[in-house]
Amino acid sequence: MSQFRRGPLVVSIVASLSLIGCGSTLDRLNEIGQTPKLSSIDDPTAKQGYKPVSLPMPTPETVAYAPNSLWRAGSRTFFKDQRARRIGDLLTVKVTINDTAQLANETKRSRTSTDTAAINGLPSTLIKKVIPKGVDPASLIDNSSTTTSDGNGSINRSETLTTNVAAMVTQVLPNGNMVIEGKQEIRVNFEVRELIVAGIVRPADIASDNTIDSSKIAEARIAYGGRGQITDLQQPRYGSQVIDVLMPF
Repeated sequence: MSQFRRGPLVVSIVASLSLIGCGSTLDRLNEIGQTPKLSSIDDPTAKQGYKPVSLPMPTPETVAYAPNSLWRAGSRTFFKDQRARRIGDLLTVKVTINDTAQLANETKRSRTSTDTAAINGLPSTLIKKVIPKGVDPASLIDNSSTTTSDGNGSINRSETLTTNVAAMVTQVLPNGNMVIEGKQEIRVNFEVRELIVAGIVRPADIASDNTIDSSKIAEARIAYGGRGQITDLQQPRYGSQVIDVLMPF
């Protein structure tokens, strides 16, 4: 009886789950034969879930005007170096990764051991009274063992990544070096590609066009990956991952 009682419950759950995606399905059916509609131009701050951006900013500088002078104290222009140097400044990181690694290892190990012991004379006569009949004391201990191990391993890896990302200065260290961090997200259909760059840069390594190569970033942390429908299909299911961790064999 319990199986028959659970039947309507299962049907209702399946129906509820199907109704969740029913709205988007009906919208797609209504758009058959029509061009996709463009979203309207709205105030982004009025959208639900909007949060103001809060980032580290430099200490405000008071702009002082001097009469009969083209220079303004506190101004960031007029023959001034425009490279990043303060908290909140931006610079472009040229990410260039071209790593190639080929490793081949082979380990062989072999060991042979033989132990033989014989007992003769008076001890042999005494031992014959204790050991079972048919056992020769001259070959009472005869042991031999052989161990062989052969292991092979190889790695062939090639990785290439070339892109640019803007990063922000989040901290200026006492020695003048700057901590930067940048993140870039690109969405195509139902897949999001993420690029994260972080590390410590030296002001002297920043080029005149306010760019820096990723190879000149100390403590560099560069992550390039994605999330979305394609990434989900490429990943093992959670149950498989749990089994891989727990299974000892």
